[in-house]
Amino acid sequence: MTPQDASRRAREICSLAPIVPVLVVQDATKSRPLAEALVAGGLPALEVTLRTPAALEVIAEMAQVKGGVVGAGTLVTPDDVRAAKAAGATFGVSPGATDALIAACEDADLPLLAGAATASEAMQLLARGYDMLKFFPAEASGGAPALKAIGAPLPQISFCPTGGVSPDNAASYLSLPNVLCAGGSWVAPADLVAQGDWAGIESLAKDASRLGQ
Repeated sequence: MTPQDASRRAREICSLAPIVPVLVVQDATKSRPLAEALVAGGLPALEVTLRTPAALEVIAEMAQVKGGVVGAGTLVTPDDVRAAKAAGATFGVSPGATDALIAACEDADLPLLAGAATASEAMQLLARGYDMLKFFPAEASGGAPALKAIGAPLPQISFCPTGGVSPDNAASYLSLPNVLCAGGSWVAPADLVAQGDWAGIESLAKDASRLGQ
């Protein structure tokens, strides 16, 4: 997969909904109903972070949910990329970017949303052909004002800010011309997942799907 193809596919995924749920799932048996609730609520692009022992199984289960587009987050090494792809991930998300990680994603035909927090990092990825990036950690890196400032000299780069994004500040990010979507974990809170409150999660997803309108 070329960088241009990867960026085009990443843009398509980021354009599906204003919020990409960032999911840390401990129990794989919750995977399918969780994904079904989020998709039903209007959030089809799902990022399953590789932060739990169950993550790969969660990806495999969610990949079977109709209407869902399941990706793997927290990709750090080429081994992460290969494991995520084998589990059924259709895109990847990383907190930053390394040459090895980018090459592994290209070899695996896995579109990558690579992380950047500065203009220099964004320019380096743009030079490699990537113009759809993750802005991380968003709030700690200056929030919407910082991303607006980066966008002034680099309007050709679009971002998905993640890290500290909440219902209170999501609209400020989504109002920026260089933001296609934002990543957020609030749509799948741990307590509702543990309780199996899928109706509650679907309601949160519906609210999130209307952000930025």
